[in-house]
Amino acid sequence: MPDSTESEFRPHSHVFLAADHERSERRTWAVIILCGAMMAAEIAGGILFGSIALVADGLHMSTHAGALLLAALAYSYARKHASDSRFCFGTGKLGDLAGFTSAIVLAMIAALIGYESVLRVFQPVAIHFTEAIPIACLGLAVNISSAWLLSSSGSHHHAHGHAHEESSERHRIAAAGGALLLEIHEDDAPPRFRLQRENSPASLGAGTVIETLRTDGSRHVFQMSDRGDYLESVEEIPEPHAFTARILMDDGTEHRVGFEEHHHGHAGAHRDNNMRAAIVHVAADAAVSILVIIGLILAKTFGWLWMDPLAGIVGACVIASWSYGLIRDTGAILLDMNPDRQLAAKLRDAIEVGGDRLDDLHLWRVGPGHLAAIISVTTDKQRDPNYYRNQLARFKILSHVTVEVVPARV
Repeated sequence: MPDSTESEFRPHSHVFLAADHERSERRTWAVIILCGAMMAAEIAGGILFGSIALVADGLHMSTHAGALLLAALAYSYARKHASDSRFCFGTGKLGDLAGFTSAIVLAMIAALIGYESVLRVFQPVAIHFTEAIPIACLGLAVNISSAWLLSSSGSHHHAHGHAHEESSERHRIAAAGGALLLEIHEDDAPPRFRLQRENSPASLGAGTVIETLRTDGSRHVFQMSDRGDYLESVEEIPEPHAFTARILMDDGTEHRVGFEEHHHGHAGAHRDNNMRAAIVHVAADAAVSILVIIGLILAKTFGWLWMDPLAGIVGACVIASWSYGLIRDTGAILLDMNPDRQLAAKLRDAIEVGGDRLDDLHLWRVGPGHLAAIISVTTDKQRDPNYYRNQLARFKILSHVTVEVVPARV
């Protein structure tokens, strides 16, 4: 029988929420209150003063308040049921489900704005500039305030963009003759040590070597090659990059620095898509408000009535683009797609470094900043699942790991 066990780096916990979950929840409720107050004031003012434009903008504001309410309820439900045993992998993905739903709503809003804008190109309507421009400016101010409140939750929530893997880790070492800089350089190349003087072109002795000491007691000596302004190790540095490095200078001096495994990976592994969806909603409304203000001013100044529907068409395209990105990213998480191929490759290297064979690897996201993995290993050595758990312990983003060990057939 295969030897298998489930090893969790957070013992007996299936709480896979973002680190700032509760703070994001509070911010979302604050923005709902702001949008709700604005909505009520516009509708009441429109009815009181007979302005249909104010009423229409108030109803428009209600759609965004509804989307934000969905985000807030998702935060609340995920927090309250985080330890509910009915959820096998916790409630961390509820925010992605809410984000996916919000993206669908955004797509529908984009389609509606685009339809109305195209219709107005062929069937222009009279525009009440005196009312429309101040309302658009007021709506823009509310959306900017909302975006500021949401984005100040402490996390980065971009509609696009990816984080990248660090290409090197650099250490500064005080030494006679000037500070030394030691780094693991892997910018589009196999990882190697690089050693140089910080502010001096003086060459280092070719007899300098670097010895690595790992926690398992293994040692490795790297000979250095002179590259002009720096020394570079002849051999590549094997994974993992977690060890103490002894720099043995040719003048007899010695320096020690510690390297740790750092994984920054794909931003999708850490991104809170529930907050991202809320920010995209207010950002989309702000973008449309800016375009509408520009269109109204040009239409009023030069009589270009077609500028107003053109601004609507451009705004619809922008919203549709953001909606597509949100649907793509949240859909991938809901379908348990591999969130980080670089990390998967590093996991494989960590398992197979001792000569074992990784037969099966499933890696998926269970919440913002939390990944789960199922690993099946074939080995001809006497190793239990705890051995592989220790091999993977340096990958802090792994919050839930199941290991199966299959003895190799002789």
